[in-house]
Amino acid sequence: MIKKMIISNISNISNISNISNITSSTKFWQNKAIFSVAFLMAMTSVGPGFLTQTAVFTNIYKIDMAFPVFASIFITFGIVMNLWRIIGVSGLRIQDIANKIIPGAGYFIGILLALGAVAFNFGNISGAALGINVLMGVDTIWGTLFTGIVGCLLFVVHNASTRMDQMARYLGIFMIILIAYVAMTCLPPMGETLTSAISPTDIGDLLLPTLIIVGGAVGGYYTGAQRLVDIGLQGKENIGTIKTAAWAGITIVVVIRILLFLAIFGVIATGAVLDSANPAANAFYQGAGEVGYYIFGLVLFVASITSVVGNSYMAISFIKTLFPVVARNEKAWCVGFIVLTSIGTVMMNMPILLLMLAGLVNSLILPVVLAFVLAATGRKDIVGDYKHPVYLSVIGIAIVLVMAIASFSNIGHFVSKFIS
Repeated sequence: MIKKMIISNISNISNISNISNITSSTKFWQNKAIFSVAFLMAMTSVGPGFLTQTAVFTNIYKIDMAFPVFASIFITFGIVMNLWRIIGVSGLRIQDIANKIIPGAGYFIGILLALGAVAFNFGNISGAALGINVLMGVDTIWGTLFTGIVGCLLFVVHNASTRMDQMARYLGIFMIILIAYVAMTCLPPMGETLTSAISPTDIGDLLLPTLIIVGGAVGGYYTGAQRLVDIGLQGKENIGTIKTAAWAGITIVVVIRILLFLAIFGVIATGAVLDSANPAANAFYQGAGEVGYYIFGLVLFVASITSVVGNSYMAISFIKTLFPVVARNEKAWCVGFIVLTSIGTVMMNMPILLLMLAGLVNSLILPVVLAFVLAATGRKDIVGDYKHPVYLSVIGIAIVLVMAIASFSNIGHFVSKFIS
């Protein structure tokens, strides 16, 4: 009898140990997933487009650029929290949600987003070419071709999706450290900067830079949302983990965004005028000398190549559920996308304009995408019995309306400032 009791207790202890190991393993996977998705979103958001756009507009608007940076933080919260919660809970990608809302609309949305991703990748590849130009003095055409080859190789290697997550985590931390170093060497007057963030000289004139930097980062928000589905972080039961991942991603983006602005404005506050050929690199050169210049070249290349990989993955994820041939050959389509956009970038060879244009194009697409995703909150066949917070829906609807009206009304302003 005693022997049986001992055996039974040992068995119970073993079962408890197994349950504990499973729980520990699940927690470890969730934590890893949170940081992987958060850094992937952040690195794809704060890519070369955002770096260059921030430098160009800070050079134009000086201290008043603090307002668009400040405003973009709240807009980022509204976009990410709505997109990630709804897509995560539904377990459906953006184009599949659109197809359920209006049959056939998913094809329109998927293709529209893929075209937006083309604009992003033109900018990403251009940014990498500018980074290589800073580091090695190589012409941007050759830098573009080199970027295309590296991006293709990253997708050809075994288990590319895991490599993408790892690269985003490690390079993201590296990028934050580098930008923080330069920001600390040339801090602007903080009191005046904080005042301008809340009360700028002319809010109306700052609408275009706000739209562009939001549009320049939104691709990362889509990428993170789509990635939730791919790694299985979905369903109402995972809403807590999804929210944590969203908060982590937003925090990383905000930290980089503020540090970058402080670094660039710190230079301009001394009276410096940035070189229009590569304004962001020139800001780092004037702020931290040769060391700062090469640090920025490295930061720009790191941000760009990560964005090239993340954005290519995103572009194909928008159409792979719509066209089975794409799903069966996803890696090959990603490589083809990089090749196509690399060739297009070489043919145009206008890196700064492409980086600015990508922000505008995607600020026009965002309201359409967010409107479809918000419409899913009232559909039980999409989100089940999940109740989306009313305040998030209100914020989301406000972003849709403001972004739609402001983006279309500022097309002429963009043309007069950067093309005419």
